[in-house]
Amino acid sequence: MSTTTHLDALHEAVSRLDGVWADAGHAGDLDRAGLVTANDALGRLHRVVDGLEAEVAARIAYESRRELGAESLAKEQGFRNAAQFVATVTGRSAGDASRLVKVGEATAPRSDLLGAPLPAKYPAVQAALTAGRIGTPAAGLIIDLLDRVRLKIDTDRLGQAEALLARKAAELSLNEVRTLTTRAEAFLDPDGVAPREEAARAQNSLVMYERDGRLHLDGDVDVATGAPIKAALEGYVTAVFAARANTLDPDAPDADRRTVAQIQADGLAELCAHGLGCDNNAPALAGATVIVRVALDDLTTGTGYATIDGIDQPICIGTVRRMAASGGVIPAVLGTDSEPLDWGREKRLFTRTQRLALVERDGGCAMCTLPPSMTRAHHINWWHRDHGTTDLNNGVLLCENCHHRIHDNGWDIRTTGTGAAARVWFIPPPHVDPTRTPRLGGTARYTLAA
Repeated sequence: MSTTTHLDALHEAVSRLDGVWADAGHAGDLDRAGLVTANDALGRLHRVVDGLEAEVAARIAYESRRELGAESLAKEQGFRNAAQFVATVTGRSAGDASRLVKVGEATAPRSDLLGAPLPAKYPAVQAALTAGRIGTPAAGLIIDLLDRVRLKIDTDRLGQAEALLARKAAELSLNEVRTLTTRAEAFLDPDGVAPREEAARAQNSLVMYERDGRLHLDGDVDVATGAPIKAALEGYVTAVFAARANTLDPDAPDADRRTVAQIQADGLAELCAHGLGCDNNAPALAGATVIVRVALDDLTTGTGYATIDGIDQPICIGTVRRMAASGGVIPAVLGTDSEPLDWGREKRLFTRTQRLALVERDGGCAMCTLPPSMTRAHHINWWHRDHGTTDLNNGVLLCENCHHRIHDNGWDIRTTGTGAAARVWFIPPPHVDPTRTPRLGGTARYTLAA
């Protein structure tokens, strides 16, 4: 489609907007009918300008193609490439500029090797874009889909799909167009659904880290994995709002005024706590436990603080008591009598109580600080080779990586002291430190006590 057609659509959109504003100084002077008309005219104008930008961006990209070298338009203007040129001038991001170029190239007129004119790669998308029925973001989604399936379906079916998508997208928001193209891909390429799911599942991740005294969660999962999470949290939010609706006085000082985001965060915590305390734990939760460590005097007097295994930020005693009332939480109260912690050669494997004591000393991996859940209790003097004992002073928590690093690279470990004064030391091999100066490990690295 020529630029003249784009300009005609642009003039028409501007004319409609002028008509709305003829008797209004600003939006505040518009009645409801005027607001609807103005919103429609602005949307049309925005989409038409989008199409013009895409066409111009594609032409800039053509005039900036690599084979032109120093005569590239972008380089003549002082830019590295066409996307940077477009992004800087229009105020868009480099990614948005690249998408403009892609949409413009897919909807621009073409020619064959002899110079004869050819239709655009996607003429139905071009027509909708030029007329201002869709914008470049929606056009980009459709083009991406068509590019993915064009080699998997015949030409006629591809053309029919393009026309249908361009028509339906004109009536949808951008989020709805995303849903449309997602479902359309499954319809056009049903054999590709399973491989896409496998690829999506392989990218699943959940990252947890502490910053500024808070625990941050950054998750990204495939829809199958996320569906029960979403359903559970939405159900929790629904229950909270139902309880609010039954509240006699929603304006009472103690009324629940949490936002949806806050409710979802609380819901995730409650669901996990319920899972930890359930007698019929699923295999994925078996053995998962929250360990809260607190001194007996602090717990008795209500002063001081406690710590949670694997979490750096301390918590108050009130939080300890609240957590202790929940299932799946073990309060490790220090300073009381407990079962024997040294077993000599009587037992080969460290007991759960011994492991709790090791976590108190080491905090997790005594060398690299990974959380306790990612560690195992290892004998410093090996059980078979050295006839080592299953005692606390011969135990250390290590992640698998550090365990192999110590044994493979010649590190030594030793412990000093007992009880609260216990320390674990890592002695580097001569090729790391010729003096083999011991390096303090475990939680002692983070305490002010001597």
